[in-house]
Amino acid sequence: MNTILRNIPFSPPDMGEEEIAEVIDTLRSGWITTGPKTKEFERQIAAYCHTEKAVCLNSATACMEMALRLIGVGAEDEVIVPAYTYTATASVTQHIGTRLRMIDSQTDNVEMDYDQLENAINEHTKVIMPVDLGGIVCDYNRIFEIVERKRHLFRPKNDLQRAIGRIIVLADAAHAFGSMRNEKMCGEIADFTSFSFHAVKNLTTAEGGALVWRNISGIDNEQLYKMAQLYSLHGQNKDALAKTKLGAWEYDIIGPWYKCNMTDIMAGIGLAQMRRYPSLLARRRQIIERYNGTFGCLNVQPLLHYGDTFSSSGHLYMVRLTGKDVEYRNEVIVKMAERGIACNVHYKPLPMMTAYKALGFDIKDYPNAYNLYRNEITLPLHTRLDDEDVEYVINNFVEIINE
Repeated sequence: MNTILRNIPFSPPDMGEEEIAEVIDTLRSGWITTGPKTKEFERQIAAYCHTEKAVCLNSATACMEMALRLIGVGAEDEVIVPAYTYTATASVTQHIGTRLRMIDSQTDNVEMDYDQLENAINEHTKVIMPVDLGGIVCDYNRIFEIVERKRHLFRPKNDLQRAIGRIIVLADAAHAFGSMRNEKMCGEIADFTSFSFHAVKNLTTAEGGALVWRNISGIDNEQLYKMAQLYSLHGQNKDALAKTKLGAWEYDIIGPWYKCNMTDIMAGIGLAQMRRYPSLLARRRQIIERYNGTFGCLNVQPLLHYGDTFSSSGHLYMVRLTGKDVEYRNEVIVKMAERGIACNVHYKPLPMMTAYKALGFDIKDYPNAYNLYRNEITLPLHTRLDDEDVEYVINNFVEIINE
């Protein structure tokens, strides 16, 4: 055991002088709520993701719920999500009041079982919400093949649903800003994509998120954007920026809607992070490759972040302790903590949680998700780790596993 203890937090935000300067500039400008910096942040996100529009809100959860409301999902509809995810993926269906369906994981793969997904689709299915877990983009080619085969079951209820003409794919890409698959950026692959900029994410605005979408033939992107603004600002048809124009105080309330806008303080942090993001992604890849190069001698299975057709955002370093159980995994976490290293678990499947048990879900129906959870440990992976920190994590993890 290393005699000199280090303090290795799990995922602290990487804030520097650029972020501080942006916040100070925002405060001095007198414009601290949704304003010019939020609009510029939206523009940069859309350009980065190769989409025409982006909407910045106060969380990825708000973005997913926003997408469901733009799509027009109702109480009689069904939304399909994986069982192996964080609650936000599923909880937004309950905010809307729609029916929730959960799909088990693949064997030894964190993605949904696509055969089960196909079998679960019926005439009530409106949306599938895959999760780009850890920053790895899902197999959307397979998902779109499935929804095309099931096109005959789709029952559209509004102009947007008719324009798409099939089940809509809404990506929970909370982990995956900056990821790629088949030479496409995450954000231009699914019909709608939600990103998180929470404090633990690769790119952070403290809290916050962004929603992007692909062009839909027959649907005006500007109108979709305006609807998102209405939903996010109480249904008010003018935001504060528009009301600053001379004599432009008057506004209307189009609907009794919601409040989930991003502020310019948050967007200012995001603009600084965007300038740094290429180097942040590169550093994450260095750490992942260092971990991978060392753990090959252990009986563990890391999540694969890079391949010929995909490149991850490197958000989480998830490792399965092959052949081990919950008790062993928990003991490893405790031993790492005793050495100053904070670890985590991604994820305890939703059917194990009280809220989803109350909705009738039972983990016995999701054996693959449980098997993924039972021996998974997530090691620290962030850009505040220096090389000595990385070696400290490696040496202690190897020593504990080999005990």
